[in-house]
Amino acid sequence: MKHRRYELLPVALLCVLALVASACGKKATTSTGATPTGTASGGGSGAMPGVVGAIIKVGDLHSLSGTMAISEVAVKNAELLAIDEVNAAGGVLGKQLQVVTQDGASDWPTFAEKAKQLITVDKVATVFGGWTSASRKAMLPVFEQYKGLLWYPVQYEGLESSPDIYYTGATTNQQIIPGLEYLKAQGKTKLFLLGSDYVFPRTANKEIKAYAAANGMTIVDEQYTPLGSTEFGTLVNKIAADKPDAVFNTLNGDSNVAFFKQLKGAGITPQQMPVLSVSIAEQEVAGIGIQNIVGQLTAWNYYQTTNTPENAKFVAAYKAKYGANQTVDDPMEAGYTAVHLWAMAANKAQSTDVAAVRAAAAGLTFAAPEGTVTIDGPTQHLYKTARIGVIGADGLITEVSSSPQPIKPDPYLKSYTWWKG
Repeated sequence: MKHRRYELLPVALLCVLALVASACGKKATTSTGATPTGTASGGGSGAMPGVVGAIIKVGDLHSLSGTMAISEVAVKNAELLAIDEVNAAGGVLGKQLQVVTQDGASDWPTFAEKAKQLITVDKVATVFGGWTSASRKAMLPVFEQYKGLLWYPVQYEGLESSPDIYYTGATTNQQIIPGLEYLKAQGKTKLFLLGSDYVFPRTANKEIKAYAAANGMTIVDEQYTPLGSTEFGTLVNKIAADKPDAVFNTLNGDSNVAFFKQLKGAGITPQQMPVLSVSIAEQEVAGIGIQNIVGQLTAWNYYQTTNTPENAKFVAAYKAKYGANQTVDDPMEAGYTAVHLWAMAANKAQSTDVAAVRAAAAGLTFAAPEGTVTIDGPTQHLYKTARIGVIGADGLITEVSSSPQPIKPDPYLKSYTWWKG
């Protein structure tokens, strides 16, 4: 600002300016270096993202409408539970978290638009959100351009890392490969690949085909349907004709409801031909109908039945907040864990600045409901235990196999000789 010649101003105005100067001449700070109440959270020297007086704004961006709402609404709810817990424990930097919620509406351009709004207009400290890889890939360039920070809570196909994303769901070697290893151990070596037609299923199936070729397995067919598709009669007939040992299912959203109903209607049972799914958890089981999916297999890192003290507390807290009949699942637990990890990192850094949080987050461990997780600094993924489960008549999933310890994330499959990229 240019200096003015105050002697030319009226005396009354000089008095006002003198008072303002005495009030503002000293830099307003707190013990945490927060910006003063009412200032823009992202601008100015020393300002910290999201900090507005006694609160810190954080974003939550999931599909609250459309085909993916069946899965994502509950993830949002779990993240809000974690935010409540963080606030009850004293908040972050001694401040309470305030949530700014947006609806991605199961539409990938909308996810990008809302992510930009959260970062540049709402000026949140961080964002928890996404489900499909299409939504994540739509948001990724936004977070990288505007130097925001996204915590993505869902398993995905790997082959990605970004300094502006933390991946708290499984990558390929923590879910898909353990699922294939389980099927192989059960003698299920002829696979039918079924997926929704977008990036996650197509990339995952490319990885599955590479694994199969190196491990004596055969892919009898590979089929895709539009996300949200409800007509599976022709595909169910094709599955029956191909006679695979198992179906590896990467359908997402409410397409699973139609598929499993029509599969059961065709008389195909899990005992004859099991379906192993990587996007169906306890929340989806209720929507599909237990009678349509009981006995089928899933691959995840967490189930409501996972036996840890932290999980008992998580399940009880979720039911207390949202209802005794509610269930929890893997993406919900990963979203809940993401909130706690970000809060830990920000408190350790004594800042919400993205670079400071990133530096503090590397190597952090958290006693999560799934068991102890650790942030791998170089990839910004988590060490996670792989778990294969079977869906029971009560709608819950019982673990039938697991890795002996948390698996180091390998999103680019560098440790697998069969993967050529």
